[in-house]
Amino acid sequence: MGKGSSRFEQGMATRRAVLGDSHVDRAVEGTTDFNEPFQTLITEGAWGKVWSGPHWTHRERSMVTIALLAALGHDEEVAMHVRATANTGATREDICESLMHVAIYAGVPAANRAFKIAARELDKMEKGE
Repeated sequence: MGKGSSRFEQGMATRRAVLGDSHVDRAVEGTTDFNEPFQTLITEGAWGKVWSGPHWTHRERSMVTIALLAALGHDEEVAMHVRATANTGATREDICESLMHVAIYAGVPAANRAFKIAARELDKMEKGE
């Protein structure tokens, strides 16, 4: 596979649709010989396979992704995927429900931290920041 493959191209299109051109452009500009294999892996695997699959909508994938990232304590990724809800169609209510699941299945401290991150990002989004 790799650059130029159909999986890579589909992944890049999905990645841009979900995260936005400016985010993806920054990632592409930051690609080096060292991290290029990783960028290819996530473009093909995460975006070209998982996020491009036919069974769930981007909204559904967004909710699950936020919950998983919150449960694992990946704060920067939680923030990024909350911002991506502007493109996926996941609502404030969807985010809240996802984080309620985190509280029950992964622990209140993880959900508490994620609620703070989500609230901060949603506030910024409402202000147009």
